Amino acid sequence: MNNSEILMTKGVTKSFGDFRAVNNVDFEMQAKEAVGIIGPNGAGKTTLLNIITGYYMPDKGAVFSEGYDITNLSPAKRVALKIARTFQLVHVFDNLSVFNNVALAFYRKKEGKALPLSIFSSSFKQSLIDQKVHENLEMFELDHLIDETVGNLPLGSKKRLELAMAFAAEPKVLLLDEPFAGLSDQEIDEIVSVLKQHAHDRTILIVEHKVSKLTEFVDRLAVMNEGEIISYGDCEATLNDPDVRKCYWKV
Repeated sequence: MNNSEILMTKGVTKSFGDFRAVNNVDFEMQAKEAVGIIGPNGAGKTTLLNIITGYYMPDKGAVFSEGYDITNLSPAKRVALKIARTFQLVHVFDNLSVFNNVALAFYRKKEGKALPLSIFSSSFKQSLIDQKVHENLEMFELDHLIDETVGNLPLGSKKRLELAMAFAAEPKVLLLDEPFAGLSDQEIDEIVSVLKQHAHDRTILIVEHKVSKLTEFVDRLAVMNEGEIISYGDCEATLNDPDVRKCYWKV
């Protein structure tokens, strides 16, 4: 593994009963690269993300980050190594303001621990966190909603907020699990616009079904089918791979 390979799996396998969700997968990413993973439903994409982020332990194989074996580390310890993720279902604090959601994410990165909810007060907004919160809200065009209670927001705004929180934590590696799910074309385009501008500020791995949106900003595509990566490389070459066309588009 050379120094530019920030993430790697070697032979990872995960079964659930008789079903093998991920089968002997080798995968690698370079630092500050954007990579998309596509494939049919049940191909093993989210399971692979769960293995990389520590939510599932592989039955065999190993996961490496910058040359270090992190296979047995908990999700929290991987976050401490600046490996962060979002989920298919939005994870935000509905009872807090937009500002306080992003402040929590930044504080946790800065202090290495969660921020007690009791600390929120008018003086909190005067802290050094204030600048970072505003920067991330402006990035995702949420600054006009800064004082809004998150529970009042539509799904598209919540998805952008979750991304703002992920970026505020300043991870080295950010894994996004179907960030476009449930969004309108306009909402997707808003998120894609931001990712196109900032995708190479850090390493991003994104699982998504909307292939045409992915190819607007990712460097490479990996295609999974029946638990295996059947093609991985340049977007155009990967999409034209005969095996990919056969399994994904049935042509």
